[in-house]
Amino acid sequence: IGVWEDDGHIVGVVVYEMRLGEVYFQIHPDFTHLKSDMLKYAENHLYAELDDGRRYVRAYINDFDIEFESIARLQGYKKCEDTPEPESQFTITDPFPAISLPAGFQFKSLQDDNNLNKIHRVLHRGFNHPGEPPEEGIEGRRKMESAPNFRRALNIVVEAPEGSFASYCGMWYEASNKIAYVEPVATDPDYRRMGLGTAAVLEGIRRCGELGATVAFVGTARTFYTAMGFRKIFTRYPWIKHFDLGFPT
Repeated sequence: IGVWEDDGHIVGVVVYEMRLGEVYFQIHPDFTHLKSDMLKYAENHLYAELDDGRRYVRAYINDFDIEFESIARLQGYKKCEDTPEPESQFTITDPFPAISLPAGFQFKSLQDDNNLNKIHRVLHRGFNHPGEPPEEGIEGRRKMESAPNFRRALNIVVEAPEGSFASYCGMWYEASNKIAYVEPVATDPDYRRMGLGTAAVLEGIRRCGELGATVAFVGTARTFYTAMGFRKIFTRYPWIKHFDLGFPT
């Protein structure tokens, strides 16, 4: 992780998310002159290697940031259109309408029922993995709950009449900017086409609104989200650069 500070305040951050080589940027609008240095930092510290030994960086840049795109192009990056990352926004109204469920189903938060086995199962099945979830995945679910902004009261499940978790919505609230973020969302295949996933997301947003959130974001523009009121606001595209034999070209 690369961090830039000014007078003790963080003004820029460069990180990778799941794997080295996939690089994301957060830049204070008063410090856009750091963009070139941040790209160079990524090349020196956050690169990945191909099987032939070449290094590469995929720098994800918002499509409205024409300045950053120009800097990347001048530094040898090429825009890739094949793996865009849309970002969508939902405006939280006050008052927020109550969310209903089919008869026999009920909302719970993980503060009410933090059953890791049920959470693991709905996320495993909800992301279309076959069979029952492997037991070793439980530790990963527990680790997710150790994140600094994780709040059990905001993570919503829909409980089915027989007691299993039919749908899950992970919700994150960042108080200083009054924003909510949706991730992850999954519904067990046995309970799809019932509106449970939509209900779980909206209930999570409603609870964030009660804490002061004014907008919610999600990293997609799928119809599932736009149908409930999200709208795409920008797209993040990867810009890729290769380095022959580990050295800049």
